[in-house]
Amino acid sequence: MPRSLVLGNGNVLMGFDANYSLRDIYYPRVGDANHTMGNLCRTGFFIDGRFAWLYDGGWTRSLGYAQDSLVSDVTLSHARLGISVRFEDYVDLARNWFIRNLVVTSAAGFNSGAVFFHYDWFIDGSDIGNTVLFDPRHRGVIAYKADRYFLLGGQSGEEYGISSWANGKKGNEAAGTWVDAQDGVLGRNPIEQGAVDCTVSFDLERVEAGKSRSLTHWLCMGTRLSEVTAFGQDLIVSRGPDTYRDRTITYWQVWSEKDHRHIDEALGEGASKLYRRSVLTARTHVDNRGAVMASTDFDITKFARDTYAYHWPRDGALVANALDRAGHEDVTRQFFLFSQQSLVEEGFFLHKYTPYGLPGSSWLPWVDSHGARTLPVQEDETGLVLWALWQHYRIHRNLDFVVGLYSTLIVPAADWMASYVDSRNGLPMPSWDLWEERWGVHAFTVGSVWAGLDAARNFADLFGDVKAYVRYRDAAEKMREATDTNLYSGELGRFPRRITVEDDESVTVDTVLDSAICGLWRFGMYPADDRRIVDTMKAIADQLSNKAEAGGIARYTDDYYFKVEPNTSLVPGNPWFMCTLWLAQWYIATAKTAAELAPAKRMVDWAVAHQLPGGLLSEQLDPHTGAPLSVSPLTWSHAEFITTVDEYCRKAESLRRTSDGPT
Repeated sequence: MPRSLVLGNGNVLMGFDANYSLRDIYYPRVGDANHTMGNLCRTGFFIDGRFAWLYDGGWTRSLGYAQDSLVSDVTLSHARLGISVRFEDYVDLARNWFIRNLVVTSAAGFNSGAVFFHYDWFIDGSDIGNTVLFDPRHRGVIAYKADRYFLLGGQSGEEYGISSWANGKKGNEAAGTWVDAQDGVLGRNPIEQGAVDCTVSFDLERVEAGKSRSLTHWLCMGTRLSEVTAFGQDLIVSRGPDTYRDRTITYWQVWSEKDHRHIDEALGEGASKLYRRSVLTARTHVDNRGAVMASTDFDITKFARDTYAYHWPRDGALVANALDRAGHEDVTRQFFLFSQQSLVEEGFFLHKYTPYGLPGSSWLPWVDSHGARTLPVQEDETGLVLWALWQHYRIHRNLDFVVGLYSTLIVPAADWMASYVDSRNGLPMPSWDLWEERWGVHAFTVGSVWAGLDAARNFADLFGDVKAYVRYRDAAEKMREATDTNLYSGELGRFPRRITVEDDESVTVDTVLDSAICGLWRFGMYPADDRRIVDTMKAIADQLSNKAEAGGIARYTDDYYFKVEPNTSLVPGNPWFMCTLWLAQWYIATAKTAAELAPAKRMVDWAVAHQLPGGLLSEQLDPHTGAPLSVSPLTWSHAEFITTVDEYCRKAESLRRTSDGPT
């Protein structure tokens, strides 16, 4: 089930599904071990002998956030229980606490009630060797393994502390302690170890008709016991959870308004809200040490036995550029420092990384079909990091920062790209495409490598490095000439997505139409109105358009990934947010009048219409129903929305000034 809300502070990320059940707990780094492994953590209500978990079919749900913040604003109602519950949940901006504020209202009233919070523990990603125990001193349950501690506490009424608890085994024939909750009474086992879960409860006093009761539950996280007790729960109790809620709301509202852009005037209130939500969602997926997680939706493991919770340098570069556009230099600096540290000695980036900067799992082989050594890389990842760094400097003009990266990141990466060229055609050596599916020389890669070399040329000029300037300028110019000669296909009347040089040095042209060909203009290699680019983008707009009800643009013709509809004339592939927004960016780039921005606005409106109720964007959609497919949220989808809105507003303002003429 795709995630519908995410909360975080750069150390912690909490993910909720469409039922508002907690599914993901990442700590102490975003994308680090998921301490629930995506399993269901239940929240339940026991009212006058009747019980329901949040995934029960009797609930009506309204999921969202407090305006421009990372504090949830969720309301759920259950007719059979006769209650309505409002949640204000958040991760404190500075401390690793997940705090849940609940207000339970009953129109008819009730005599007795309780709220239950269940946690399915896989501490550090494993259910082996975990411990759960009741701590009488702090009136809560502590779950721990090694240097990972979690304190489950809270307050209902005047006294702090949980009302009851259950610690137990799970797996094999043991369903878990959540079953114990359904009769309203927990077993109070003091301690359990191994494969464990736990449930805590809070009593609700009698509620008169039309009245409410409030309670607060918290989960304090730390690397030692005192961090979750003296520096966790004790501080919350002494200062009050409202203190931390108020400061967290204020912080994120101020943070998300940093660019002071009036988007609603150009694109409407819906686009303005989704822009803010996209900036905040992207931020939750950036670890405070600089790694950018593609997605933390753990359910993808059911499809691939692996997650998207890795740092891809390409995704990170595009997210960093989006956040730079939104004015968040503080976050993006950490990304570039992370890139500096993770660049391999030869000058390129590996496939993907853990949030600690270590190589992530990979399916890119180290040998070709003949057994000869190849580099397991997507060269666009190296090029786009340098491109994003030059854009970062253009926006912020932070000379003292970029000068420290010149010799350690820019030069080694650019030297490698300048040398990693096929002498037979002047194009980059073959590598894997951005979709991680095909080997060859890809249009998106060519555009990205050119952009990286051009960025290096600009930096060399900035720092007066004449020899490097000439080296990178010449490499970029030769690659552009080679692209004109050896990549463009006159027979197709457009650019192909890929060419492959065969063993006999003949060239095979991949004629499949692919949205990613946009990389040839998107990063500056070709003007957006170059005739060959225009022909290519018009073909994408026509042939990759989803003609089923959901609309949008596919990745490429006959896309297999999460395929829904076999009729490719109706559905060339599932619509992806990023591919649709790439086409919108091209319409913006080529618009000469305000009227010519209309197709781009329709695509922005399409993205707004297909967001999840909480404001998250998935990777792709069901072409018929518009339901999210694959992961949600996908950080890259949000980054492309930010970029598209930024480009639209800039172009609209530029056209307005032009039409107004001199005063």
